[in-house]
Amino acid sequence: MGQIKFSIVVVCLNEGERLKAAIENIQQQTYGGYEIIIKDGLSNDGSVEALPADERIRVYRRRDTGIYDAMNQAIEEVKGDYVYFLNCGDSFYSEDVLRKVAEQIEEYQGRKNVIFYGDIKEKITGERVSSNPCMNAFGCYRNVPCHQACFYSAELMRQKGFDLKYLVRADYEHFLWCFFEGKADTVYMPILIADYEGGGFSETKENRKRSEIEHREIVKKYMSDGQILKYRTLMILSLASLRTWISRNKVTAHIYNKLKALVYKR
Repeated sequence: MGQIKFSIVVVCLNEGERLKAAIENIQQQTYGGYEIIIKDGLSNDGSVEALPADERIRVYRRRDTGIYDAMNQAIEEVKGDYVYFLNCGDSFYSEDVLRKVAEQIEEYQGRKNVIFYGDIKEKITGERVSSNPCMNAFGCYRNVPCHQACFYSAELMRQKGFDLKYLVRADYEHFLWCFFEGKADTVYMPILIADYEGGGFSETKENRKRSEIEHREIVKKYMSDGQILKYRTLMILSLASLRTWISRNKVTAHIYNKLKALVYKR
């Protein structure tokens, strides 16, 4: 079996030193089978021009309407077997992440539509956030893996890009399409993938409200009314809103994530 090649997509617009830090973090990987696709929305701060020469880096400068449009444009240029999106401000957790992921993928070679995903570490709380190791419909309703934890087979990404009508939840809608319509296999890897910055566009007060609206609209596309009612009731009974607050509080996040990890292991 030949070496697995990753296409790592970095979307940027006037990111300054954050872009340089993201690229340098990728270049520290001990596994060399990757390309870096920089999708730049016509930056004018000199950040792209200042990057060191590297044959693995390909830069595409084109106007876009936002991060999801930029990601769609980047997908058109992918030459690797698996696609990973790394935002400026985020970073791989360790130098061996790609090597560990490649080892996991080797066991599933031959499958066309696969999402491999692991865990993330939140920079805000300093805690490891475990992903659901067994995805099902309720898992899709409740909480899909963080985007920075996912490696998508390139064939799957080419079948459908991100729906630009969703300003906050396009990645969530895309995951549900992959699961329900694309019939993708979802494979959990007990690996810390990324240090996740958080606190960005989707987490402002205004966009949290928009996120709730988009969530309601998206689940209706892929789930029956009966499923939605059942899952919504379970979320209320399990005090989902309170648990979300606990998970985001620096004082209580540690205990919450430890208990969550134990539940997932069982």
